Amino acid sequence: MSSEHPLELIRRGTLEILLEKELVAKFELAKKEKRPLRVKMGFDPTAPDLHLGHVVGLRKLKDFQDLGHEILFLIGDFTAKIGDPTGRSKTRPPLSEEEIKKNAETYKDQVFKILDPKKTKVVFNSEWCQKLNATDMISLAAQMNVARMLEREDFKNRYTSGQSISIHEFLYPLIQGYDSVALKADIELGGQDQRFNLLVGRDLQKSVGQEPQVLILLPLIEGTDGIEKMSKSLGNSIGIKDAPKEMFGKLMSIPDALMKKYFENLTRLSSKEIGALLAGHPRDAKLRLAKEIVTDFHSSTIAEEEKSRFISEISEGQIPKERRKISLLKWIPLPPVAKLISEIDGISSGEAKRLLASGSCSIASSESAALEKIDQDFDLTKLKAGTIIKVGKRRFYEFDN
Repeated sequence: MSSEHPLELIRRGTLEILLEKELVAKFELAKKEKRPLRVKMGFDPTAPDLHLGHVVGLRKLKDFQDLGHEILFLIGDFTAKIGDPTGRSKTRPPLSEEEIKKNAETYKDQVFKILDPKKTKVVFNSEWCQKLNATDMISLAAQMNVARMLEREDFKNRYTSGQSISIHEFLYPLIQGYDSVALKADIELGGQDQRFNLLVGRDLQKSVGQEPQVLILLPLIEGTDGIEKMSKSLGNSIGIKDAPKEMFGKLMSIPDALMKKYFENLTRLSSKEIGALLAGHPRDAKLRLAKEIVTDFHSSTIAEEEKSRFISEISEGQIPKERRKISLLKWIPLPPVAKLISEIDGISSGEAKRLLASGSCSIASSESAALEKIDQDFDLTKLKAGTIIKVGKRRFYEFDN
């Protein structure tokens, strides 16, 4: 648990607070009136599994929760029918009612690994949005003009490049903003890419005489590749529901440069503790990072076991007992090395060639033999039953008959 001052705790890891003086005033008024602030964050149920990118917001919600404020975990089941256009180069097809309900249920199970369920109010924006009639929607649409909508980077890029923008996509930021009106939100959290949508909420609240919400803009963390925003579709995500071994291994594979951002946004360690860890050996810091996160989503006992396993199997070069078996007969006649690696590991041919060129693939004739690096010129006729191939830092395959 962090011992930082409340405002410092909220500032930590955030990109922008709009406006901080308003946040201070809200804190003071809430204390004077002895009431909690209403802190909102919306999640679109567009996929069944959450990843650590989503945890950035959940952590900040937990900070507010620990300070005694009311958390409104908003599941955008109504807006999911529109499809969030943020960052998109084309119109996204809407989800079916069945998909939305199924994904929403899995969200509730996952978020309570971070948030206290007794102090969290889960709300669905269909509760108030489905009550809007045609007149209400026209009145809402009248609050925004097309020029303002085209200030959004994604809309502007699509418009100037001649790509289609459906009229219903303009409704997304309006509905998200209306959520803040319906909930009388004091504070709304969102990723840096949601800035426009969150500002719409402030404008709509002002238009109906409500005190405008304070915006807390959070960073979008990069995935395991250290380049792209964490995304399941890009294959660089670390899922909340990942098995402990997989989660620990993925965390140990992130670039060292990402550790500070991960520590600040995904753990409860204090700034002082983080600074001390980052000043030490990178491997020790990363082991602590992986242990902290695996503890949160599994347990401290499991996290310690995975740390010991990682050190013995990966850091000390041991071949793990658990490895995927591959039929050798399937690969007769033998293909080029890059094709073999690509097929057994489920990666592209280009990625397989990159791993081979960087010395990230090894082979051992048996479990007791030492691993030796291989490249694209390796003679595959040496393969036999019992041969083990290591791909990347932690993926092992064994050939059998």
